Amino acid sequence: MNKFPQNPFTILDPNIRWAPSQEDLLEKAYEQLIPPLVYKIRLAIKEWRDSDYSGASDTSKALLQFWFKPDGRLTAPGKARQAGKKNDHVFQYYFAQREAIESIIYLYEIAKAKDKYELMRFDSSGRISTGMFPETWPRYVIKMATGSGKTKVLSLALAWSYFHKLYEPESDLSRNFLIIAPNIIVLNRLLKDFYDLKIFKEDPLIPENGYSDRDWQNDFHLTLHVQDELKPITEEGNLFLTNIHRVYLNEDREPSLEEEFLGKKPPADADTSKGMDLGKVLRSHKIKDLVVMNDEAHHIHDENMQWFKSIEDINNHLKLKQGKGISLQADNTATPKHNNGAIFVQTVCDYPLVEAIKQRIVKSPVLPDEASRAKLSEKTSSQFVERYKDYIHLGYIEWKKQFDELKSAKTPILFVMTLDTKEANQTKDYLEVNYPEFKDSVLLIHTKKSGEISESALSKRDKKELDDLRKAADAVDEDKSPYKAVVSVMMLREGWDVRNVMTIVGLRPYGSPAKILPEQTLGRGLRKMFGMDVKEELVVVGTPAFIEFVESIKTEGVEFSYRPMGETGKSRNPIIVEIDANNDKKDLDKLDIPVPVLSPRIHRDYKNLEDIQVDAMTITPVTLKQFSENELKEIVFTDIDGTFSHKIEFTDTLPDYRNVVGFFTQAILKESRLVSGFNMLYPKVEQFIRQRLFGKSVNIEDANVLRNLSEVAAKQTLYAAFKKAIDDLTIKDKGSAQIKNFISLRRAKPIVADNQPYLVPQKSVFTKIIGDSQFELEFAAFLENCADIVSFAKNYQSLGFKIEYQGEDGNIHEFFPDFLIKQSEREIYIAETKGRQDLDDVRKINRLQIWCSDVNAAQDEKRYIPLYVKQELWEKNQKDLKSFNDIIKLCMLK
Repeated sequence: MNKFPQNPFTILDPNIRWAPSQEDLLEKAYEQLIPPLVYKIRLAIKEWRDSDYSGASDTSKALLQFWFKPDGRLTAPGKARQAGKKNDHVFQYYFAQREAIESIIYLYEIAKAKDKYELMRFDSSGRISTGMFPETWPRYVIKMATGSGKTKVLSLALAWSYFHKLYEPESDLSRNFLIIAPNIIVLNRLLKDFYDLKIFKEDPLIPENGYSDRDWQNDFHLTLHVQDELKPITEEGNLFLTNIHRVYLNEDREPSLEEEFLGKKPPADADTSKGMDLGKVLRSHKIKDLVVMNDEAHHIHDENMQWFKSIEDINNHLKLKQGKGISLQADNTATPKHNNGAIFVQTVCDYPLVEAIKQRIVKSPVLPDEASRAKLSEKTSSQFVERYKDYIHLGYIEWKKQFDELKSAKTPILFVMTLDTKEANQTKDYLEVNYPEFKDSVLLIHTKKSGEISESALSKRDKKELDDLRKAADAVDEDKSPYKAVVSVMMLREGWDVRNVMTIVGLRPYGSPAKILPEQTLGRGLRKMFGMDVKEELVVVGTPAFIEFVESIKTEGVEFSYRPMGETGKSRNPIIVEIDANNDKKDLDKLDIPVPVLSPRIHRDYKNLEDIQVDAMTITPVTLKQFSENELKEIVFTDIDGTFSHKIEFTDTLPDYRNVVGFFTQAILKESRLVSGFNMLYPKVEQFIRQRLFGKSVNIEDANVLRNLSEVAAKQTLYAAFKKAIDDLTIKDKGSAQIKNFISLRRAKPIVADNQPYLVPQKSVFTKIIGDSQFELEFAAFLENCADIVSFAKNYQSLGFKIEYQGEDGNIHEFFPDFLIKQSEREIYIAETKGRQDLDDVRKINRLQIWCSDVNAAQDEKRYIPLYVKQELWEKNQKDLKSFNDIIKLCMLK
């Protein structure tokens, strides 16, 4: 997987996905490594995606095209932000999320795989049988690594089902949804997204009114019911969000404290005087159809389990009363495995941990190297903490490095796993007594060997104590967490997947009765604290047996990093760049640099697309070639960048020319970065092909003409003509700009960056100066030593100082000038440093000059001056440069 794409938004070809080696298959059984249906489903979905979702209903196609626009970027209605995006209002679904919802829609609507027999057509193992599918209704399991956004897949599936049922007359789906969590921790996590339908308001899930001629926003009416808080059941749509014991068969009573936390089935003789059986509501005549979604669905691993029986009972009641059972069951989990390790055969989509790590969606696990491990030993002592203090101390040292570096932005958490309650208590006391940082800041959570909360630990606690425990678990993930360490008996089996855990210490191996998997162990710390653009490590230390257990996941492709750890080992944590507020030697007011924010000068006016005149386009006509009969049998269309798009094979009938015109229209919109305008542009593209492209009128339905359209010359001529026409009509320069406000550097929020070399400056408001290259660091060091400047700063993207410009490709782009330099209270330089120059760099510099002129024209208190520092000039004259004035003479723009 060396060439596996690191960009999580890249569409992945099925043939580059992770697959086990022969060596891996010797260590683990095939069914423990490979979901048997996934490969053929991936192939089918790729072909379907390449055909622009051919055969899908109008509703499904409209939603898929809305969620996954040509450039992938959506405008989020609220503050939703996918990892890696700088702008809070720009959003893009990971390909893993896209593939998951595509799998659900394809199987349900196109393949019509609604029973075990249809699903088995996708088996590539030859090892599955009908007896492995206990359910009699459509059930799809989505396998996605912890931290890769499974909840967003649930929300996509919910929106699709809702609108499909609303807009498609013969739809078998539903506007009633039951989302089930295994315990109260997972339920609380889901509530953060679904309470008050927050996820539908903050994520770009629902198209704007008018899109595809429908009033999507106005037509979405969903009533949320949480646990016992039932509201009136409506015909417009209902979402029941609950943990599993609310839907247990014949369950009438309020669960006990430990059951409330775990979702464990209560005994038959329990008190039944309280609570509500949500299962009865779902089995009632008020609910005529239902889609069931299970979060952390690895619990449903045995058809004899009460969880499965409850869903089966709801299905049977619906079938008896309404003539059809559950419309669809969509389950998600990182570990859809039976107790014997075999992956659920219903798994239809797989985004494994190895791929999530490669694409920086989750933290990268790192272990101590051999030399570091050799320094650790288990002591001879009857005291548990004394016996394992080497491992505890190494975990502390690694955590302390993280804490010292990141504490201004986040509170890293040390997670220690023990075997029993007594050991957990001793560990908590040991941490608090021996390490001052942990005084009164260790959270203790007791669990059994299976990962469930210990009954003895909770049986005497009241409801308030449970609420306090829930709040404490949530508080661990706050930026300024009151806790710095968590001690747990073995582990929390799932749900408590907080972001702040950065070091895991395992003091015992897992015994086989626990049925806990290494990916579940790592899962406690895999979620990232920061964005996708920052690499984060999850440090894992522990006894040899514990490390051996964790390393067993290598058979599933996971690669571990190994490095020196301990007092002398260097940390590879992200670094924090922040305002140097605690440095008494700095006058931050004097060092601050005011940066004007201007209104955009260059903008697009999309309304002008209608004014494109095909007859006025200046082109060199393409020669119409005559192809042989064999050459006409296949047409291969590629995107404008030359990547494969799709293939049309001629048989006895010709393809519909409208699909070809539509393909070119979408490609032109994508290249011009337009999110709408298809209906206006399509007839113009068709007219261009018929009348202009070949210098004469042609019959676009003719096979030879269609074959000519796949030639490079024809495509490039078509793209270039429309790109120029669109840019000429839509991109406008207002001729001036106004100052909207000023950015103050000293009010900047902490900036998180990859671990890298940096400069500690005295002439900047920031604690560190990092660069995008060694050249930038050298230039920063030069500025630091210039006696003739007051201050300087690297223009970090998070500051928000950017300038729009029209690139060589005709599109509007943004660039971030590299340095801000204050020579006096009046004169401020905006410097762009550059190594090898390209055509866009010239445009950026020209735009920077105009920007400075606009600012100076809008005010006269300060003067902003552009500076262009070329690396070749810098290297040639570096020895002679003694002051900033030398740089001005060498690099100032005229």
